[in-house]
Amino acid sequence: MFPPGPLRIPPLPNPVDRVWQIPGSKSITNRAFVLAALADGTTRLTGVLESDDTRYMQEALVELGVGVRKLSATSVEIDGGRERLKSPSKALFVGNSGTTVRFLTALACLVDGPVTLVGDEAMAKRPIADLVDGLRQLGVKIECATGCPPLTVYGGRLPGGRLSMRGDRSSQYFSALLLAGALSEGETELSIEGELVSRPYVEITRRMVEDFGGKIEVTDNGFWWKGGGRYAARRYDIEPDASSASYAFAFAAATGSRVRVPLLGPGALQGDYGFVDLLERAGAKVERTAEHTTVLGTSTLRGIDADMFDISDTVMTLAALAPLAEGTTSIRNVANIRIKETDRLAATVTELRRLGQVVTEGADFLRIEPRPLTPAIVHSYKDHRMAMSFAILGAAKTGVSIEDPSCVAKTYPEFWRDLASVYPAAPW
Repeated sequence: MFPPGPLRIPPLPNPVDRVWQIPGSKSITNRAFVLAALADGTTRLTGVLESDDTRYMQEALVELGVGVRKLSATSVEIDGGRERLKSPSKALFVGNSGTTVRFLTALACLVDGPVTLVGDEAMAKRPIADLVDGLRQLGVKIECATGCPPLTVYGGRLPGGRLSMRGDRSSQYFSALLLAGALSEGETELSIEGELVSRPYVEITRRMVEDFGGKIEVTDNGFWWKGGGRYAARRYDIEPDASSASYAFAFAAATGSRVRVPLLGPGALQGDYGFVDLLERAGAKVERTAEHTTVLGTSTLRGIDADMFDISDTVMTLAALAPLAEGTTSIRNVANIRIKETDRLAATVTELRRLGQVVTEGADFLRIEPRPLTPAIVHSYKDHRMAMSFAILGAAKTGVSIEDPSCVAKTYPEFWRDLASVYPAAPW
């Protein structure tokens, strides 16, 4: 763990040829924890991510009566089943983990008794009203005074029925309902108001639900499920985190290096794997196989125009490459990143300007015109993706320091170790 002070990122002296092992997907890990908790029997999960977000999920599930045994750093056994669920004796602390608070809000409907979810100061500003309203449409009693956590669910049953939710703010609201849906009391029709943001993440949920024995139908207006079912325990292997892999791929593109990421290829569940398509458009070379993906940086990166509605967790990764590109980089259709760990659109614009870039922003876009880099300490806003994205820029250009390196613990605690390992000599 790094001290709270700034970490200077030294430029890579020469291109390298490296293998970069990426830890397990946070998104898949926390979905798998919920499904295993609801599945009858003992599930073994491999490739589990160890991070703040996944720790909050595990600790909360234990308080809810689920058995969790750590077999190794990346392997966990979970004794699950609805009959194990119980009302916890205290409020469940979720830190600033969006997946944890949203998935557990829906799971809490299946718990006989009240479940209170509370987070840190940042979580108290993150909206959850759309999910709360959706569950209330089904008849669930929920107290949520501000539209943000804390909240209390008075569970015992998840009725079936019809509900609708806005699709443009967070796909996690929909994933939460789909994860708990197999155990609802009857048929449920979930309608999407408008366009569903980050839809590939909901497709991950739908496919994982099927892996554990459930079934979610896609309809013209949203989703439908029968309810009244159960999940079955199994062994489940978690693939590397495609969002975290974007930093390895961006490192290659930024520094003219060759970086191979094992166990992540075109068959990946995660939509963020599509980030390599953007790098290819920007001039990098990409080799895709079933066993790995390799990115080779070339002499020139070019600015591109990208609609990142479906892969918004990688917005900052592309934005941090923009100062290295020839021509303007435009990132569109990403209003939803304003309600992440921080207002990521505003934070990215602010830090790029501090680094000397010319940036135009709107409600759902930013446009970056590259200029010579002005040395600066990049503010992280306690946001792991801000820190990791701008570290990649520092690996290519002199003058970048990261204000709060420890914030990467949220999803990638070993990021600085892994970044250091691709340098020819230890940079810190």
